[in-house]
Amino acid sequence: MTEHVQTTEWLTVPDLVELMGLSVSRVRRLIEDRHLGAKRVDGVLKVPASFLKDGQPLGELRGTLIVLADDGFSDEESVDWLLAEEESLGTSPIEALRAGRKAEVRRVAQALA
Repeated sequence: MTEHVQTTEWLTVPDLVELMGLSVSRVRRLIEDRHLGAKRVDGVLKVPASFLKDGQPLGELRGTLIVLADDGFSDEESVDWLLAEEESLGTSPIEALRAGRKAEVRRVAQALA
């Protein structure tokens, strides 16, 4: 398992239900529709806490997840890429997104294709 996976704070679907005040089916729909990225960690579907801002999906996340999917990334690969240090950004893509660098992150993501 990669280091960023071990140091990431993960939220399960029940955690998200409680945090966001939504139903399980609504949380799963957010994941299916790529408003949130998720992957199985130890067999349990989890979302990195950094994908949320003020208890809501980070607005810049969905478009980036769609770009990665269009590049042929699986959901798990997309989550891994967002969490990993990206040399060209000088930080992880999710931290760059949180810092308002959406266009730059998407350019890097498109170049992966």
